[in-house]
Amino acid sequence: MTSKNNPLKLNPLQLRTLTILQLLSEVQGAARPGPQVGEVTISRFPTPHGDHFHLGDYIVKSKDATGLQNQAVWNALTRKGLARADWPHTIVLTAEGRSYATEMGKEMVFRAPH
Repeated sequence: MTSKNNPLKLNPLQLRTLTILQLLSEVQGAARPGPQVGEVTISRFPTPHGDHFHLGDYIVKSKDATGLQNQAVWNALTRKGLARADWPHTIVLTAEGRSYATEMGKEMVFRAPH
């Protein structure tokens, strides 16, 4: 990924975490709108099921989600204006965070076979 595709220069862990947060923002029961227009507050995080976890109809490998449990990653996303963290309870994904193109979804997200 070039800096043009990643203008905030997120590292791979931050990109994976942001990708998962973007997906979580669409999972019913995991997130709610707000507090500001275009934002989403995520308060329910996935529980691993073996070596993966479910996000709606999709699965993600647990190894790709280590940033969800990493306060430094939440803080980095906050510093870059993509989120506002209330570690470890909730994270608000800003409009910028929701629309940031991580280009990682195809590498990380798979259709759930069960």
